[in-house]
Amino acid sequence: MSKGPSPGVGYGQPDQPASPADPIALARQKLKKALPRRFYKEARAEAREGVFVLLLDGRPARTPIGKPLAFPSLAAAEAIAAEWAAQAEWIDPASMPMTRIANSAIDGVAGNLAATVDEIAKYSRSDLVCYRAEGPRRLAEAQAAAWDLILAFARKKIGADFICTEDLMFVDQPHSAGAAVTDAVKRYGSAGAAAPFAVASLHVMTTLTGSVLIALGVALGDLSPQAAWRAAHVDEDFEIAAWGEDAEARARRENQWREFAAAARLFNAVSRDEDGA
Repeated sequence: MSKGPSPGVGYGQPDQPASPADPIALARQKLKKALPRRFYKEARAEAREGVFVLLLDGRPARTPIGKPLAFPSLAAAEAIAAEWAAQAEWIDPASMPMTRIANSAIDGVAGNLAATVDEIAKYSRSDLVCYRAEGPRRLAEAQAAAWDLILAFARKKIGADFICTEDLMFVDQPHSAGAAVTDAVKRYGSAGAAAPFAVASLHVMTTLTGSVLIALGVALGDLSPQAAWRAAHVDEDFEIAAWGEDAEARARRENQWREFAAAARLFNAVSRDEDGA
């Protein structure tokens, strides 16, 4: 982040203190105290020294540990700038999922690429789409309709042939399948300046769905983010249809979807040409 308020300055204080009898107002005050006030007027992307940086009022923004918030593509930098431009009086990280992933990529993943690649690839040992329900029949059919296409994609595009089971017990997958997935993920880990962002985005998509095959389906363009998200929630949607959905679960899923969609967008922005090719 570029130079902003000093610590303790700009963390808004309401004009009037809330009454002790107004817990909602008190909660809002506490929330505002935890968020920094917007300290810039303009957020934009600009090419500088071979990369694309986020500028706040013309000054380069930085990550939480002080590294330049710089990207290998204009599309990525513009998407991040849009998140910053959309902030109102308070800067709310919860509304900036791409920025959070980018910070993670720069501050964490960039120095741990091999370990992060391995962590993603490990999901191939117990991938969501390989574990099927014996029943009810409608659930088994819904899983097959969503997941068989993903397994077919893995065979065709990655060269990975997986075993499915209707037993909850762990099933050993062929070594060749795991190796093929590892190779596929490693390719993104050796993608030059885009690697930290691509791998961080893959990690988010994989952990949110429990499936590296779904994440790779998005990465390789065989699944739209929306189709991928539906595939990851076949079981949950079946339960909702049968028993209904509570508000807390719905809110949690909506938040996770925003994170997943942001990861997919950042991945595409750094991994593909700006025209989408």
